[in-house]
Amino acid sequence: MERDESRRDSQRVTLHPPEDFAGMRRAGRVAAELLDHIGQFVRPGVTTGELDRVCAEWTAERGAVSAPLNYRGFPKSICTSVNHVVCHGIPGDKVLQDGDILNIDVTPIVDGWHGDSSRMYFVGRIGVKARKLCEVTYESMMRGIAAVRPGATLGDVGHAIQEFVEAHRFSVVREFCGHGVGRVFHEPPNVMHYGKPGEGMVLREGMFLTVEPMVNAGRWETKILADGWTAVTKDRSLSAQFEHSIGVTANGCEIFTLSPAGLDHPPFAA
Repeated sequence: MERDESRRDSQRVTLHPPEDFAGMRRAGRVAAELLDHIGQFVRPGVTTGELDRVCAEWTAERGAVSAPLNYRGFPKSICTSVNHVVCHGIPGDKVLQDGDILNIDVTPIVDGWHGDSSRMYFVGRIGVKARKLCEVTYESMMRGIAAVRPGATLGDVGHAIQEFVEAHRFSVVREFCGHGVGRVFHEPPNVMHYGKPGEGMVLREGMFLTVEPMVNAGRWETKILADGWTAVTKDRSLSAQFEHSIGVTANGCEIFTLSPAGLDHPPFAA
């Protein structure tokens, strides 16, 4: 996730030729398989540091590189954000407890391409509100992605997410957003998860983006902890996030980070 830097020059947005899609498919597949793999280790009693170790070893075994490690000083290979942590949680001694919800954010680099994706995981038996928050967050991401096509605007994408989230009386985080991705980890454009239809940059075929709404059960405001990375909800309400990397195609978009095992989200209630 990048902070909102809306003044970035829109002319720097990369338009990728068809052959670049193959690179992102490979990177996205590795990211999805990594998130599939780590799910079996998410349980009460495990530390977030242990989850980081498992992910780092799995990534290295496949000849990939963990992009977050040492990125602007970030000390770990993945981000682990528990309960009221919105994003950029640093793995460490935190022990997962029954009822926690956890976001794991990974970005393996494969042949120079960044596969950026995150999912929510349930630790043991979780509460009704936490489950609903995760369900709404996932659906809001998919509605935002469904709005992506040449000629649509980033405002269309943000509006689709915001409208759905707020209809369920949750709130969309403003301070962090999606971004362009590809051979560069974070690049223009900024992809806001709120907005108005018809406003913002017009999407064009060949753009690679992340759509990654962060949704709070309470108010949308966040703050950064003393470590300089961990973002939490100001009101300590629960927060959830899902993320896919996508490419804009001639008539819609392609999701690069879909789970090959169909594990893109937890087992939501019917």
